[in-house]
Amino acid sequence: MPASTRTKKSSNPKPNNPGSHNPVLKVTRYDLVSSTMMAIVIGLIVAVVWLFIWWNSTRIADPRTDVDLELIEIPGGFADGAPDETLLLESPEEETTDPSLSEPSDEIKIEEAFENVVELSAEASTQVDKQYEIDDSTSGKPGSASGTGRRPLGEGKGLSGLPREQRWIVTYNDRSGLSSYAKQLDHFGIELGALMPGGTLIYISKLSSASPKKRTEKSGLNEKRLYMTWQGGGRRKGDIQLFRKAGVNATGVTIFHFYPRETEQRMANLEIKYRNRKTKDIRRTYFTVSSSSGGYAFNVTNQTYFH
Repeated sequence: MPASTRTKKSSNPKPNNPGSHNPVLKVTRYDLVSSTMMAIVIGLIVAVVWLFIWWNSTRIADPRTDVDLELIEIPGGFADGAPDETLLLESPEEETTDPSLSEPSDEIKIEEAFENVVELSAEASTQVDKQYEIDDSTSGKPGSASGTGRRPLGEGKGLSGLPREQRWIVTYNDRSGLSSYAKQLDHFGIELGALMPGGTLIYISKLSSASPKKRTEKSGLNEKRLYMTWQGGGRRKGDIQLFRKAGVNATGVTIFHFYPRETEQRMANLEIKYRNRKTKDIRRTYFTVSSSSGGYAFNVTNQTYFH
């Protein structure tokens, strides 16, 4: 009897498809590179955003600058004004007489060349007195710092009010040294002028240097800049010392401060911004000089008005 045969079954049966493999999960090299690049890009974006926030919060803001206004004034008189109006130059200092008034009569022509307001007011007052027989005792003293301060007589197309050279009062610190005073004048571009006997006008500039620059003119007919003269204070002595540095003896002569157009325009803007009043309503504007980050600056400290 033939022996029986048995089939032995394996404990690990093979898959029906010999070419298939079991699935395997793992991180490929592509996944590593792509995830690394994404992390770097996201980190850079976060860093740039943070740096922008830090820069914007710590940077110094640019100073706000206003556009300068071109102020054109055509001052005039009032139809019902006073014919004997004389200047009332208010100042805490004592009154001082203009040395030029003691000069011979031929000096009057030079003063007229510079449109000296006091001289012209005195001449106009004399003509009106003759026409209307007004008593001379009501007129102000020529060359003095006092006067009526009333509205001037006049009519026509001109606007009412006072021109800048009559309503502006500039005060420099008398306690600062001569060197500081000279630097202030140079900062504003102010040129000094001395009216010498005979009509010669001597200009000096670069006042803070050891030897100021000097030039001479025979007439002031071509001078169009705003100018001011002293009504008091101790700074006039400083001007004499500055002229002495340039080799000029300015003792006893009229000294002018000539303001450049840029400085005049800057002061006009400060005058308007102080109280936003119209220039025809302003009687006096008081300026002082103070130190600033850029050197020096004018400041308006007070204003008075006609009404």
